Amino acid sequence: MGAAGSALNGSSIHEFTVKDGNGRDADLGIYKGKVLLVVNVASKCGFTNSNYTQLTELYNRYKGKDFEILAFPCNQFLGQEPWDDQKIKEFACTRFKADYPIFQKLLWPNSLFAVMNIPSLALQQPLFYLAVKVNGPATAPVYRFLKASKPGFCGKRIKWNFTKFLVDKNGKVIGRYGTSTPPLSIEKDIEKALGSQHNEYFILGYVVPLAVHVHFHVHVLKEIGPDDLVGWLSD
Repeated sequence: MGAAGSALNGSSIHEFTVKDGNGRDADLGIYKGKVLLVVNVASKCGFTNSNYTQLTELYNRYKGKDFEILAFPCNQFLGQEPWDDQKIKEFACTRFKADYPIFQKLLWPNSLFAVMNIPSLALQQPLFYLAVKVNGPATAPVYRFLKASKPGFCGKRIKWNFTKFLVDKNGKVIGRYGTSTPPLSIEKDIEKALGSQHNEYFILGYVVPLAVHVHFHVHVLKEIGPDDLVGWLSD
């Protein structure tokens, strides 16, 4: 299989296998328990600088908190990802300090019948090679899954480079964001998926701002009763 991955259908992104940047099989099941941001990237797009820069910043903030970015190079939109895998990775890692997985942009080794989704007629040896895409007959299976799980505006079709899919810890797609959506603007959704509460505590149904109890120890909060808490909140 190519970057297209295995299985056209699936209930979780963890069921798919793709190719990493070195051409080796990469089982996406290794990301169970992690929140994922899946992005179709391109090196020569007008959105390249802003997206890659913010993706790196986002990754540096959350990489130690069960979060991962999965980048899939795609040349489908005006040929804006023309390079080979090595140069793509070198560009992203050198210029933007990308430290997250960048998967293989490759050719799909399948027959005409496989591309037409007629498995019974698919040949063992490829008749030709077709670039893996995010739209059309040669859509990568993992992208078929992503688009079916979370259609966008005016249908499932991906409109341009740097479309982003947010996937929860169980491998379910919970968000889709267009090209013009800055990665950092997704931060609150990522925190929600991670179960993070950086600015608030939720105690007995009340939302208590961190600034209110910054001088209190957690064990003190556990000791107080409901009546005490209500009085404390009203002060």
